[in-house]
Amino acid sequence: MDADLVIASKREVRSYADRPIDEDALHRILEAGRVAGSSRNRQARRFIVLRDREVVERAAQAVWTPQNLLGAALVVAIVVGGKGPTSFDAGRAAQNMMLAAWNEGIGSSPNGVADKEAMSAAVRHGADEQVAIVLTFGYPARPIDPTTRSPEGWIGRADRLPFGQVVEFR
Repeated sequence: MDADLVIASKREVRSYADRPIDEDALHRILEAGRVAGSSRNRQARRFIVLRDREVVERAAQAVWTPQNLLGAALVVAIVVGGKGPTSFDAGRAAQNMMLAAWNEGIGSSPNGVADKEAMSAAVRHGADEQVAIVLTFGYPARPIDPTTRSPEGWIGRADRLPFGQVVEFR
């Protein structure tokens, strides 16, 4: 898919079909996160794929909307450590992964951590690390065909502030 179309048509998907994500698509999603830029190229992030159902259920209780995790085909915790703009770097990796997934026809949603201690216990990351965000992925329960509109068509339908209210030239 064209990059403009992928970006413009991407919407959060929180309701997933009962269909596994194939290993090749999984690899491309994780690779997109791995190659994301980072501050001073420190790459102070890693991705923990939550496959065990019990771990997913425990992690679900630590996010704001547990159902997002419970219904997903794939759950990825982005773990950061060290000093500097690690949350920004996690966001860059997350967006890369979500756009790569959408390019594969796989929906996604970012999930904020409501209970850091419970998430830490579920994910079992290092003592000097924390979960920055949890991503959920899956094929949309209601299929979406991005090619039904142009990028401009998707942008026009998006509930976003007008360009002039967001962008300022000086």
